[in-house]
Amino acid sequence: MSKKHFNENEREILSSNKYVTRVSNKSITYADEFKRLFIDQYMLGKTPREIFETSGFDIEVLGTKRVEQSADRWKKAY
Repeated sequence: MSKKHFNENEREILSSNKYVTRVSNKSITYADEFKRLFIDQYMLGKTPREIFETSGFDIEVLGTKRVEQSADRWKKAY
């Protein structure tokens, strides 16, 4: 898990994304819909960063490590 912690403002920003079901100061839970969308887009050749950005996520808020780790988990599960 990433060591980046979310402050209150970042949690509010993330919570407003339709693909987020829960946010704490340490973690984020993505909707199953986003995980399916991610795999579909990834199979079409998009990079994890592109997919997260086009889905309304700010990579600076999430952190690149969290994006990479989530992508690896979902690809492995797929």
